[in-house]
Amino acid sequence: MAESRGCCSVWARCLHCLYSCHWRKCPKDKIQTNKCECIWFGLLFLTFLLSLGWLYIGLILLNDLHNFNEFLFQHWGHWMDWSPAFLLVISLLVTYASVLLLLALLLWLCGQPLHLHPVHKVLLLLIILLVAAGLVGLEVQWRQEWHSLRLSLQATAPFLHIGAVAGITLLAWPVADTFYRIHQRGPKFLLLLLFFGVSLAIYLVPLCISSACIMEPKDLPPKPELMGHRGAPMLAPENTLMSLRKTAECGAVVFETDVMISSDGIPFLMHDERLTRTTDVVSVFPDRVNNHSSDFSWAELKRLNAGSWFLQRQPFWGAKPLSGPDQKEAENQTVPTLDELLKEAAVLNLSIMFDLRRPPRNHTYHDVFVNQTLETVLNSGVPQAMVMLPGPQVSHLAPSPAFSRPWC
Repeated sequence: MAESRGCCSVWARCLHCLYSCHWRKCPKDKIQTNKCECIWFGLLFLTFLLSLGWLYIGLILLNDLHNFNEFLFQHWGHWMDWSPAFLLVISLLVTYASVLLLLALLLWLCGQPLHLHPVHKVLLLLIILLVAAGLVGLEVQWRQEWHSLRLSLQATAPFLHIGAVAGITLLAWPVADTFYRIHQRGPKFLLLLLFFGVSLAIYLVPLCISSACIMEPKDLPPKPELMGHRGAPMLAPENTLMSLRKTAECGAVVFETDVMISSDGIPFLMHDERLTRTTDVVSVFPDRVNNHSSDFSWAELKRLNAGSWFLQRQPFWGAKPLSGPDQKEAENQTVPTLDELLKEAAVLNLSIMFDLRRPPRNHTYHDVFVNQTLETVLNSGVPQAMVMLPGPQVSHLAPSPAFSRPWC
């Protein structure tokens, strides 16, 4: 890459010490950067881009990290918000790669050789493997999140493009310096081709950007209608009547929830197979904490508090604290029945969409849980058009055509 101008400079030796972990002067046979070190510099730049991209993914999908928390809760049995730890690790990876890349560029500009220490090489490979594993896990377990990332680019692409233009402009000087130091025509031509190819691609990117940030108001598409996933879980305990009311206050039109059947046939709102995360079952029924949620009778479920946990451990990192009245309301939330939900939703003019959770095999309503739920809906007296039935579970029942069928 560059010929050494000597290792006498204290500044250059400090940079070389941090990069190669050697304070001694450079041996004469190592005053130039060999091809192997050039490859490692390329891997360093790749690591920086991968870690930066993974940080962007983490920030965009921050609200959906509760899916990861629930995944671990289902397999581990202990609830913990991993968002702060996740962001901390990513930030450390980006910082490490950024500092190492900055050191390499400064050494390059000072005419010093690049001799990356083996420890740095191992850490770079580990970062690449870690990010690759994260991308594979995202593809296998939460493939739908790629759609969220594509949507996010509609808002961030113009600003990312400005950053890319600034970055390629700042690189022009080191690239030009390297171009004039290289004596062989082949590497010169390759460097020039690579730089101008990347520059051309970056400057042509705006032709492919479709963003509401740079569109005329008259060209904007209609604003999409909102759906509350388990209500408004950042503002109220999930799957409660308070969450239903907060959903309406946010201007949403659909309340999405999860329905289970109690041991005596009452449909109620609950997502988890165990009650430990969202109720105080540990203190009320300490000997039944590992029982399935559907194994409790409705009389037992009514005794549980479904809101105090929300004040003790806010499930969404970074959410604003509740006001005094909201804290009192959240503290007094209980497990609602499907019938209560439907009647309250009709008053608020909200549609209801729910997932039916099949009870265990030894449950009294294991084979008729769908019929039991439909009977509750029909007997509630609410307009059937406001209820969106989960198609895969009721397709064989031919319910009333007035029901909405979001999967059809």
